[in-house]
Amino acid sequence: MESLAAFLRERAAGRVIDWAASAEISVLKTYQPDLGALRGHRLSGAGRHGKFLDLVIAPESDAPAAGELHLVIHLARAGWLRWREEVPAAAPRPGKGTLAFRLRFADGAGFDLTEAGTRKRLAVYLVTAPGQVPGVATLGPDPLSADFTVEVLAGIVSSRRTQIKGVLRDQHIIAGIGNAYSDEVLHVAKMSPFKLASSLTPAEVERLYAAMVGELRDAVTRSAGLAAADLKAEKKSGLRVHGRAGQPCPVCGDTVREVSFADSALQYCPTCQTGGKPLADRRMSRLLK
Repeated sequence: MESLAAFLRERAAGRVIDWAASAEISVLKTYQPDLGALRGHRLSGAGRHGKFLDLVIAPESDAPAAGELHLVIHLARAGWLRWREEVPAAAPRPGKGTLAFRLRFADGAGFDLTEAGTRKRLAVYLVTAPGQVPGVATLGPDPLSADFTVEVLAGIVSSRRTQIKGVLRDQHIIAGIGNAYSDEVLHVAKMSPFKLASSLTPAEVERLYAAMVGELRDAVTRSAGLAAADLKAEKKSGLRVHGRAGQPCPVCGDTVREVSFADSALQYCPTCQTGGKPLADRRMSRLLK
């Protein structure tokens, strides 16, 4: 999301919006103001709140009393933003394809929001303040913010008798990491994904903090200047263990293993993270600490 926000700040900031329209009824989660309020307004910036993309819409110059709007986007697991230099003049009709939402600027450029698969979770909100979006309002602290310190992380983990993997993925606890980078962070920190958060020693908290901030900052740096179409491939190429089950660990050469759950999976290196012991790959197993 940080890289997509940077891409849109460079490519779209300053452009005037012609129209925006949903191609899936379930995508738009708010109705006041409606999407027609965007017409003629300028996209003035783009930011991020956890895994939510925030497009800031400035009011028309001849309407000084109007406040700015925020088009907040959550791409979910299977969604993506695709930039287009030429967007059809007519708004899309609702259909059964991957197109979920489209925005066109007055100069003809714009972007599509697409979502693969049958589980449609991509969401778009048009609000006057990001905090009006339920998911944004309940976000935990962001690891890339200046006030996220090792002491903040220590306070987060100290009272949570839950697996550290779950703590890192929970957007209400820590914002913006997700499944892939939680695997990467734990690999760099040499920590079992099933280790209890409350059992971390001060030295382990420091190691986890360094891995978390370092991995996220490195990912942002690697993505700098890339087009939106290239961001997913770059992310995948930079991963050490996530999505690489059965392949050799780039650090020690051991085989990367996987634990599957109902709707997700995690990957880890036994030698680097669990003292050489494989984690039981069944949901109700006695988990390693």
